[in-house]
Amino acid sequence: WLRNLFHDCVVKSCDASLLLETARGVESEQKSTRSFGMRNFKYVKVIKDALEKECPSTVSCADIVALSARDGIVMLKGPKIDMIKTGRRDSRGSYLSDVETLVPNHNDSLSSVLSNFNSMGIDVEATVALLGAHSVGRVHCVNLVHRLYPTIDPTLDPDYALYLKNRCPSPNPDPNAVLYSRNDRETPMVVDNMYYKNIMAHKGLLVIDDELASDPRTAPFVAKMAADNGYFHEQFSRGVRLLSETNPLTGDQGEIRKDCRYVNSK
Repeated sequence: WLRNLFHDCVVKSCDASLLLETARGVESEQKSTRSFGMRNFKYVKVIKDALEKECPSTVSCADIVALSARDGIVMLKGPKIDMIKTGRRDSRGSYLSDVETLVPNHNDSLSSVLSNFNSMGIDVEATVALLGAHSVGRVHCVNLVHRLYPTIDPTLDPDYALYLKNRCPSPNPDPNAVLYSRNDRETPMVVDNMYYKNIMAHKGLLVIDDELASDPRTAPFVAKMAADNGYFHEQFSRGVRLLSETNPLTGDQGEIRKDCRYVNSK
């Protein structure tokens, strides 16, 4: 649920374009390689169907994405985020051709990621906090084996690198196989500051994890979040609010879809 919000909002707008399936002249953003591993969209339909029964054409799919992310964070023992605004409307199209550019790659540089977030009005401190969502994430082997083969990335903790090689035993993993490692082995289903403790110990999965802990622009925030879970939760909440308010469609823009998978029939 949390990943849905990120993937929706970084592509143009928090407008539920992510949820559209390929139909009626629309090419689904879910077809992009950046959407690899995303799933469970069927439950959005369950929520939408219930809302349409009670209050037809009132609650947008974009608001469902935002509010379900908020509630998912609480279910993961993260902070309860107040003041998530509503009133978003849904796009009438998707942006598949833009997904590869706008959704960061697993191994984009820190400078690139900071620039992307800055363009959405999200400052460095909030960006560092949002990357803490990786506390409950996992990385598929296909996206991390370059740090293990043919030689181990020297920035990785040696013992941790051996663990990762056990999780990802081949330099050429089957991209369709569910081979992965979790970012946080201690509290893998809790939104907490273990991510920052891990990356300070050189136990991050991605190149950006190592950069985040060592770059002078971000390292002070990483150290502070590693030391203070309350501070992390405070900044994470602020980051999620900023993210959820990215270029929303309002007023007479867009529409309120009856089915989140398809634009409304004219």
